[in-house]
Amino acid sequence: MLLANWRLVKELLETVDVALEIVDVRDPLTTRSRRFEKLCEELGVKYVIVLNKVDLVPRATARAWVRYFKEVEGIRAIHISAQKRLGTLKLRKIVRKLSDKKPLVVGVFGIPKVGKSTLINTWAGRHATRTSPYPGTPGYTKKAQLFNVGSGIYLLDTPGIIPVEGDEVEIAVRMNPVDNIKNPVATAVSLIKRIMTHNPKAFAETYDISSSEPENILRELALKRGWVYKSDKEPLIIESAKLIIRDYLDGKIRFYVLPPRERREY
Repeated sequence: MLLANWRLVKELLETVDVALEIVDVRDPLTTRSRRFEKLCEELGVKYVIVLNKVDLVPRATARAWVRYFKEVEGIRAIHISAQKRLGTLKLRKIVRKLSDKKPLVVGVFGIPKVGKSTLINTWAGRHATRTSPYPGTPGYTKKAQLFNVGSGIYLLDTPGIIPVEGDEVEIAVRMNPVDNIKNPVATAVSLIKRIMTHNPKAFAETYDISSSEPENILRELALKRGWVYKSDKEPLIIESAKLIIRDYLDGKIRFYVLPPRERREY
């Protein structure tokens, strides 16, 4: 995976009129980059937090996050689904309101697997950049590219990905190909605990599993899939761990976080 260093991010920001920070609407605070936002403010670059993958959460949750960023943090935000083409026209209008420059250069930034390339493909109306199924596989941008998306707007696809900040689980699952994660079982256990904090029924709904303890969830899932050692028929929990990580990245496990002080109802 090609990561952009902060010197390069700064150089790119100095060439754009508006910056889009793509985050995962399921957990915006974990998938955002406060360092990136601070850099935008220092350089005087207008930016918008784009809450992507809105098709994976209730619409009320997405709206609550937009309110949170506006009212609590004073940041412009919009919810979209780049893959489902939901809200992308509204995003274009917001970008145009932020600047009347023509041509208007818009930078697209984000940590791995938040939908950065998918948004560019959607806006361009063609597969202008190739998307990858999982972090670290072929397809990530290797150099800056400018795409004309109409109405005098050009998208700058950034070379590399902003590093994940803080959260160890997100660093592990987004900064490495799944097969290269150093300890997938420990990572999956931490991920399961976090998901179940917000949706205790997540794994029962996704895999029809009755277990509630992370290690037992891994064992039961491996047995259901027939992943066992030939010698003693013990479950291959490393395979179920990798499946859970992949399904989390793909949005197959129902999970989302509400803004602070909002009550969760599943």
